[in-house]
Amino acid sequence: MANPLNQLRELGQSIWLDYIRRDLFDGELARLIDEDDLAGMTSNPTIFDGAISDSDLYDDDIRRAGSDVEPDVVFERLAVADVQRAADHFRPLYDSTEGKDGFVSIEVRPSLAYDADGTVEEVRRLWAASDRPNVMVKIPGTYEGLPAISECLVEGININITLLFSVNRYHGVMDAWFSALEERVDRHLPVDRLASVASFFVSRVDSMVDKRLDQVIEAETGDKRDLAGRLKGQIAIANARLAYQAFEERVQAPRFAALAAAGARVQRPLWASTSAKNPEYSDVYYVDSLIGPETVNTLPPKTLDAFRDHGDPLVRIYEDRKECHEMIHELGHVGIDFDDVTQELEKEGVSKFGASYDQLLETIRREQRLVQTA
Repeated sequence: MANPLNQLRELGQSIWLDYIRRDLFDGELARLIDEDDLAGMTSNPTIFDGAISDSDLYDDDIRRAGSDVEPDVVFERLAVADVQRAADHFRPLYDSTEGKDGFVSIEVRPSLAYDADGTVEEVRRLWAASDRPNVMVKIPGTYEGLPAISECLVEGININITLLFSVNRYHGVMDAWFSALEERVDRHLPVDRLASVASFFVSRVDSMVDKRLDQVIEAETGDKRDLAGRLKGQIAIANARLAYQAFEERVQAPRFAALAAAGARVQRPLWASTSAKNPEYSDVYYVDSLIGPETVNTLPPKTLDAFRDHGDPLVRIYEDRKECHEMIHELGHVGIDFDDVTQELEKEGVSKFGASYDQLLETIRREQRLVQTA
């Protein structure tokens, strides 16, 4: 029986693993690349918090660093080391695809989400420390982050723009990308190996919108209640499909044609947060529904296993576009302001990553205290 994950590549979608832990390097990562066509990997503070907190794989390195080194410095060393090893595993794919795939992402500290200058400084440091052409540095797609995104791309650093929820903000991200590449072309700098993805968080949209729809269903009767019921579980997919429509419109315009002539590749949309948080939805709901050319989907291990087992690979990104626009509009009819939803999701996302970062630093402090008492 054909592996559905292999079929995704044939349909134009790359699958990246939304997970990193150093025991993957003992053979499992190589198997995923060879058998499942795994094409990349992402990390974030929550993923590293789990990797460090739930295993003893990092304890010796933390203790060897000593108790006088700040926990954030220790963490950065651990993260860079893991990202380098992962990037080395993906380097043959990066080379064979001429820089289209084989990327591993590392993220700036969540506390810098609203600090453009601090973000640029940290991106430069992480990029230099990682020292691999197939690393991407993740910058949150906040309004304040847009200048940092542009500046880092101008400098030739691969950037993964993360924590995107709003199509309007996505237009700002695309503008930053276009401007950066145009500046490099004007300076006669190469753009053919400069890579970027724009990461839309998907399932979190339904998690928040569904809660608000449940409140409408509980409080209302008649047509309004029925409409709220029909919209449940629909908005995240609709929003992502509209983002893809915006992507296609921008890359099919003359502005991108000029960049393509200079060797530039598109900034691909990436679907993140694709595990189904609601047990009533299929565990591959956000994978099956968002398959399309020139896209990336980042899957946590359980979702990767689920799609390998029973995924249905078929291009669906173009489906129901008219209905997608209507559903976003209909949220207003039941009293839900979608702009408010996306703003709240961005704030919540930054806060959650910040909490994970603080928690993993405390885990490192605990290991350092063991050194002091030994």
